[in-house]
Amino acid sequence: MSRQALVDSLFSTVICAPVYTRRDGLATQVDVGIEDGFKHESSIHCDALVSLPKAMMTDYVSSLRAARLRALDQALRVALALA
Repeated sequence: MSRQALVDSLFSTVICAPVYTRRDGLATQVDVGIEDGFKHESSIHCDALVSLPKAMMTDYVSSLRAARLRALDQALRVALALA
């Protein structure tokens, strides 16, 4: 789903995976960094999903490349026991 489609959807909330500078190397986490548009070397934690109101989504950070999106997909599968 594109960022614009997310903003234009009828739902008032979105499911988010938080990004932390802590990197544990778990299968439910995806390492991202400066080359991905982040300020610091970080990790997307798919094992800590939260639902947030779209109104809280105020700052656009980055888009992930295809390889990172595949890694994110796999981490979500592990976190949600779909793999």
